[in-house]
Amino acid sequence: MKVKTHYSSIFKYLALILATAVSLYPIFWLITVSLKTQAQYLQSTLDLPWPLDFGNFTAALHGGRFYLWFMNSGIITIGSVILATAASLVAAFAIVFMDFKGKQILLNSIISLMAVPIVVMIVPLYILFARIHLMSTYPGVILIYAAICIPFSIYLLTSFFRTLPGEIVEAAIMDGCSTFKVLSKILVPLSIPPVLTLIIVNALYVWNDLLIALVFLPKNDMRTLMVGVTIFKSRFNLKNYYNNQKRSLGRPQRPLNRIIELRSLLL
Repeated sequence: MKVKTHYSSIFKYLALILATAVSLYPIFWLITVSLKTQAQYLQSTLDLPWPLDFGNFTAALHGGRFYLWFMNSGIITIGSVILATAASLVAAFAIVFMDFKGKQILLNSIISLMAVPIVVMIVPLYILFARIHLMSTYPGVILIYAAICIPFSIYLLTSFFRTLPGEIVEAAIMDGCSTFKVLSKILVPLSIPPVLTLIIVNALYVWNDLLIALVFLPKNDMRTLMVGVTIFKSRFNLKNYYNNQKRSLGRPQRPLNRIIELRSLLL
């Protein structure tokens, strides 16, 4: 029995090591390729880079505004996550622990918003934000991202709050706690696992989103990291394409130049 358990543990750890290696290989490949010259990359994509070449990083830093894009993404992500989390906590608390008419209809309506594609909202939001002068601003994009993240956040928090005994809130209110203290001192500490989950999920979504940032942040100084990297990559690919085309056009011209030179000498 102990031998079987020992072998099962070995196979389990081997499987975990293999899964980790498969997951980390793209990152390793990306790092090795970034440290190669173009000649080294064309020669072999699997060999380790030697000598190390940091020219790609220098060209990227000089050719783009990565520091500014990184700061814009950080501001928008932090603001959107804080606003969405705070609004969702308050809304979920009201829906679960307060009695008012139509709260189930309200919850169903909020949850149904998760089925609405973001593309459908682009045109009306663009017209609205252009009229109220919120284009290319931090508050405008933060409001959009927070509104997108709120339905799922409310759904998750209401599901968690319903697992908590209502006597906790009733006892706190009987002891004289205000609604704000009940939420901040009792429910929020108990809700750390779902809140952390929401923070991670929403932050990853906002940070990696391209569509909203591309449409509502048209100014160069307001681009997020995702938009900036996409445009930067397209520009460098186009530049390399033109260089390759010039080289390919230059090769057939060399024999033609020799023929013209010989013709001029003979004539």
